[in-house]
Amino acid sequence: MTQSPPAQLDLGWPPPPFLAPVPPVVGGDGVTRFEGVTYATSPGYRPRLLDVQVPASATPPPVVLWIHGGGWMEGDRRYPPPTVPVELLHGSVLGAGFALVSIDYRHSLEAPFPAQLHDVKAAIRYIRRFAGSFGIDTDRIAVWGESAGGHLAALAGLTTADGPGGAAMEGTEGVLGEPTAVQAVVDWYGVHEIASLLAHPMPPSPPGAAEYPNPFAALLGGTEDERTDLARAASPVTYVGAGAPPFLLIHGTKDGLVPYSQSELLAAELRTAGCEVTLTPVDGADHIFLGSPDIVSIVGDSVAFIAGRLNGQSQP
Repeated sequence: MTQSPPAQLDLGWPPPPFLAPVPPVVGGDGVTRFEGVTYATSPGYRPRLLDVQVPASATPPPVVLWIHGGGWMEGDRRYPPPTVPVELLHGSVLGAGFALVSIDYRHSLEAPFPAQLHDVKAAIRYIRRFAGSFGIDTDRIAVWGESAGGHLAALAGLTTADGPGGAAMEGTEGVLGEPTAVQAVVDWYGVHEIASLLAHPMPPSPPGAAEYPNPFAALLGGTEDERTDLARAASPVTYVGAGAPPFLLIHGTKDGLVPYSQSELLAAELRTAGCEVTLTPVDGADHIFLGSPDIVSIVGDSVAFIAGRLNGQSQP
């Protein structure tokens, strides 16, 4: 006798967290960790993964979504920049009572912009769809990124399906039908206006190392003649509008890779649009806050900003 196949459950795609490669684990610190969850797939590309860490809480905690840097060409969801110990970053977020979601995204030599932003949006939709399974509150989400991740965090805060950027910035990756708006943005030394940086000289590669591609050209793709329009489409300043969430920009004043003026420009545009923005210079610091003696305070100030905004407190 032939048996009928079991009915298919409407679980959505990508799979929800209980079908993740590694089951959630509750650590001795009371934090529940979901590691290596696939939030989006595309034929021919590696699966995009995220990790979720949820502190013990009587109610679902708000979410901080961390976006790594690396010139859009490298980097890993599991590791902050080398100047910021992972224990400090993760411990500060979890200790403040927030869930931490860390995501990977397609690098620029896999797919040019806007693939990276599409992946960030897909991750936001995914955690909103499966918030109940993760035990998190996705009505309150802050995005926090550094360098290339700061650029993507700014874009995630400034673009919406029915506002600036529209559907072109949302993409169709992963779970659909969920909003991607966020409630706060922390942007460490992000890129905000790309056209002026296309000719910015890159530091020379170390002796014996392979030549490093220009990260801006790699992100944009296209021909040299096409990149002016592509640069505008990939620049956060293009999408500044009155509905932007609160922004915290922290940037080293001696940044030799992404000039401090990049954050000055975005801050000025946000203020002109009547948006809340705090620009914090780190005097004398280079990229990734090299030269700063007080990384602990930078992390603490970032977490405090998120705590104030996700709890409904803001400053003019």
